[in-house]
Amino acid sequence: MLIGSAPLDDLVPHRAVLAQFEQGTLTLPSASVLQLLTEVRVSGREQALPAGLHPTNPPGAVFQFWSCPESPWGPFAMAQGRVVCRSGLRPRGFVHGCIVDNADAAAALRDRWGWPAQVGEVTLRRGYDLARATATVEDRCVIAVTGRDPDPLGAGDVAYTTTIVLAETPRGTRLVQIDADIVPTRAERLHPSVDGFVVAGFMHECVAPSTPVSASIAVADITLQPHRYASKPDELAFTGTEVIRPG
Repeated sequence: MLIGSAPLDDLVPHRAVLAQFEQGTLTLPSASVLQLLTEVRVSGREQALPAGLHPTNPPGAVFQFWSCPESPWGPFAMAQGRVVCRSGLRPRGFVHGCIVDNADAAAALRDRWGWPAQVGEVTLRRGYDLARATATVEDRCVIAVTGRDPDPLGAGDVAYTTTIVLAETPRGTRLVQIDADIVPTRAERLHPSVDGFVVAGFMHECVAPSTPVSASIAVADITLQPHRYASKPDELAFTGTEVIRPG
């Protein structure tokens, strides 16, 4: 059985600190969501994850972009770099990097839900024939992707895995599950390409995208749910999962 081998100090240097687990719900209406899945080099498979998560075979990474026209902090866009994995038997996306272009939104997503958010520049532009997204931090473009030749999909044909972040919590260092319900009203399949990628400052150095696999873009309502589960990062989910109870 494959398990992660990365020392925790090597993972997610920008990890969040949660003063408490979030018990509120927040809806981000009519957001654009671009997601691209790519294979990554097998040599870094185990080093990309802590011991509490399982690498997939073949290994993969997902770049997910949100453009949210409405939020309590004003419009914002977010880019996530996620490693495809499993927690126990369940598919998950372990977030290495997160960039948000609105400082207030970045602080709230970091302090309330645990995303390792940095402030930077994020763009998501959609045209009739393609969609492009980029993320820049400290004047360095760390990820640029394009999806071309859109084909219509049913709203129920797009799926998104649950988010896992590494954060400091009142219970110690934990893998915290973020439940973001993404409900598309329109979706399209795209032909993917990764146009630029710089690992430094965004993802762990062992992550190296190779062959793009799939991409989609959707218009969706995103609802962030209260925290429900956390787990010990050095213990498998079967024994290390903890239930987060209100209050």
